[in-house]
Amino acid sequence: MIQMKNDNEFFMLKIIESAGYPVGSGIISEKLKGYGFNISEATVGRTLRELDSKGYTTKIGFRGRTLTAKGRNMLNNLKQEYELKQYGNELISLLKAENKKELIDILIARKAIESELTRLATINAEERDIKILQNIIKSHDRHVDDIVVGGVYDVKFHKYIAKMAQNKVLEAAMGLIRKQDQLSPILGYMRKKVKSTVVSDHKEILKAMIKKDPEVAEKAMVTHIENLIRDVNKYWEKADFI
Repeated sequence: MIQMKNDNEFFMLKIIESAGYPVGSGIISEKLKGYGFNISEATVGRTLRELDSKGYTTKIGFRGRTLTAKGRNMLNNLKQEYELKQYGNELISLLKAENKKELIDILIARKAIESELTRLATINAEERDIKILQNIIKSHDRHVDDIVVGGVYDVKFHKYIAKMAQNKVLEAAMGLIRKQDQLSPILGYMRKKVKSTVVSDHKEILKAMIKKDPEVAEKAMVTHIENLIRDVNKYWEKADFI
């Protein structure tokens, strides 16, 4: 877990990045109020000097600060942590080493159920269904770097395929095993860390569905889940707790 002195340092870095030009302590102090921080300009100035000393910001004459490459990298890491915090400590604990087997077991179960759901969905697919899935993928593509919003569209994609399958028992089993609204951002976080994406897998599944080829669509879903398992294993190999 990345440690910073306090939350206002994170938001100060975020404000500097968003500005796109050098900003001074006065502007930053005003912008911080929008995040719920009532911090004086003098305190902001002292904090900026600390960020300078850490190598996260650099002063551009009298115009203000900009982020360094190190600062941008730190901010990106902090953004991911803040996104994950929205899902609570229980979900973050899934990233701990002792939960690896549980997560892999869930994915193995998903592979068995969702491959059959995809086969049935392809058989039942109508033009309207294909358009809905295409729109979900387009929206996901636009938010590919946002693990929270991306997680929402990941859930929508899999839920809609389950609905298309028209098998209530399998659909219910899939919903139970996937822990849908919880696991998607966690898996998205892991895949992002290992430089992998979900959307490309979804496109391959949809491509087979458009061709009305249930066997190929089924295999594409199996490949998708196997890619998730591969990326989870990669994440644990690289994670700090290993």
